[in-house]
This record gives sequence, structure tokens and C-alpha cells, in this order.
Amino acid sequence: MNEVVRRRPRGLAHDLVDTLGGRVRDGSLAPGEKLPTEAAIMEEFGVSRTVVREAISRLQAAGLVATRHGVGTFVVGMGDATTFRISPDQLGTLQDVIAVLELRIGVETESAALAAMRRTPENLDTLRHALRAFTSALEEGRDAVGPDFQFHLEIAKATQNHHFVDLMATLGGMMIPRARLEPGPLTPERQAYLRRVNAEHENIVDAISRQDPEAARAAMRTHLANSRERRKRLAEQR
Repeated sequence: MNEVVRRRPRGLAHDLVDTLGGRVRDGSLAPGEKLPTEAAIMEEFGVSRTVVREAISRLQAAGLVATRHGVGTFVVGMGDATTFRISPDQLGTLQDVIAVLELRIGVETESAALAAMRRTPENLDTLRHALRAFTSALEEGRDAVGPDFQFHLEIAKATQNHHFVDLMATLGGMMIPRARLEPGPLTPERQAYLRRVNAEHENIVDAISRQDPEAARAAMRTHLANSRERRKRLAEQR
């Protein structure tokens, strides 16, 4: 046990993701089931709250779980293996990531517009909570991929059309470009980029809050197109 305790938090989080992810895959944690509390996971695995939160963030990014504000974290499940999916080996290059961003532009611009027309007060609350989680991750220098994915998933939920949610869950955290191609420490340049992303998220939430579908559609298109153009510039530099 002492050997485990001395390990780095990042390694502990990786092990915790493997264990909890394995329980989802083998059915020990079924779709719709609520995950144990942070305190319960800390006690079972002998890890810190920071490790638990990082692991849950990674599980969110992988599309295995989703957090509902004030309620808890629930298993999304693995889905049907025969359905549409994008595997990790299909996201190995910048061109692959750009292709997924083009798909997202097509889907998520309309998702944002529908969310603006159909969102409930509860949808708006969870969307704002996801935005705050993303902002907090930036301010604390933590990995923001999980909160970023959750933000886009909450928009899909606000469409009241489960097909949008299913597609987003299928893509999972791999749809966030930096999850695949920008590993490593959070540099000042990346932090500045993520702050711009946060501002774009705020514009999307504002349009959805005002129930303005055209503004929501435009804000989402701008957000994803900016990400695509950044990847295109990186591809040209290589």
C-alpha cells in the first residue's frame, strides 16, 4: 500500500480511470447507475480528492460518465458497438482532427440553435454549471478536456432530441482536439488559447439563454471554425 501512496497523482488518476472504466465495461457499473461519492471513492482506493476529480474528468472526456449538477455522476455506458463511432486510431493526425471538427460544425451549429429554442431553465442551469467548471479548470491549471466535453454534451441535451446526445456520447472526449494532439503541461500559450475558448463558450451560453437560435448557431459555428482554422495553421507549419 505504501508503494501506491508514493506514486504521482497523475499515475494514480490513470489507474483509477482504468479501474472505474473497467467496471463500466464489464457491467459492474450499469448505464444510468450513479457513481459512488468522491469520499467513498477516496476511501476505497486510498487516493486524494484531486486524484478522484481528475479521474472523473477523464471518464467524462471518454464519454463513460456524465455529471448532473447537484445530483451526482452517472454512467453513460459504452453504447452499441455496431453503431457509428470514431476510434482512437482514426484521430492520429491533424487532418483526422480537422475532419472531425468539420463533422461537429455540421452537427453542433444546429444543436445550438435547437437548444436555444427548446432549453428549459434546468438545461440552462446545468449548462452554466458546465461553463463554470471549465472556467475553474483554467484558473486552477487543471485539464479542461472533461469540462469542455460536458459543456458541449449539455447543449446536446438542451435540444430535447436524444439523437444529438447519443452522437455526442459516441464521440466522447476524443472530439476535443487537444485531448489527442496536445498532451503535456499547460503552457502560457495554451492557457491563452483556452481563455479564448472560454469566451466563445460564454457567447454560446448567452445566445441560448436569450433563446436566440440564429445567434446560437453563429456563436457555435465561430467557436468550432476557430478551432478548425487553428489546426489548419498547425498542419501548414509541419
